[in-house]
Amino acid sequence: MNEIVYAGQHSLTFSVSRHAHRTLELVYCTSGRGRFVFEDMTLPYEEGDVVVIPPFLLHSNIGEDGFTNIHINLSEPSQNFLTPMRIRDDGKLFIKNAFTAAYFHFSEPGGRKDQLLTAYGNLLLSYVSAYRERASLSSVVKDIKINIIRRYPDVHFELDVYLHALPFNYDYLRRLFKKEVGVTPHQYLMDMRLTAAANHLSLHYGGCNIAEVSYMCGFRESLYFSRMFKKKFGISPRNYLKIHAQNKDKSFLNSGNVKIMMDDSDV
Repeated sequence: MNEIVYAGQHSLTFSVSRHAHRTLELVYCTSGRGRFVFEDMTLPYEEGDVVVIPPFLLHSNIGEDGFTNIHINLSEPSQNFLTPMRIRDDGKLFIKNAFTAAYFHFSEPGGRKDQLLTAYGNLLLSYVSAYRERASLSSVVKDIKINIIRRYPDVHFELDVYLHALPFNYDYLRRLFKKEVGVTPHQYLMDMRLTAAANHLSLHYGGCNIAEVSYMCGFRESLYFSRMFKKKFGISPRNYLKIHAQNKDKSFLNSGNVKIMMDDSDV
């Protein structure tokens, strides 16, 4: 999940022919400006922007004055993107630094890099999710999200106690959070814990104790954790471990990172 299967870098470029990928593509504009042209929309961008391109979506990239970028492809993304989107890095360039590090580790010869590449894939998608929502969330919903993100590994964190302590009606907060985020605070907390557990299992499949992983991710009872994990991912944590162990040496082609080049005559 969220494994980086390709990372590339464009030096000064003026156009990229129309093509599509079988994987999710993230593009960071490191200089210049341009526009991605899709079949039904055009998405302009400039230095400091990240463009998210869903799988199998035909697109070209044009910049009359030229652009440079880092482009990364992720297999089995944990988030679904149905349409292209653009987000903006902040003044501290956290996203740019993550792109640069991911590209470096992908390009570095030799060694076992799968764990690092999955970790950077998780980080990049977390940035995309956080920066996409940041501008549109109310201040109280932002505070609830930040609190959940900071405290989800704590088995003693009582979300209801925290919500009741806020100077707002409890039911109002639940409705507002669901309206702006798409899920209730409790669902968001559960998803944070289960996703963290899945990431941990996929990175450390060699010697994992499932009970320890569940506790590290905020679950007091491993049986409850296993039941919720299977409900979300359709597979038990133990079988999830086995699958990742069996697939740890999968080939580059099997990862789905195949670019599909298209001429106008193909569509």
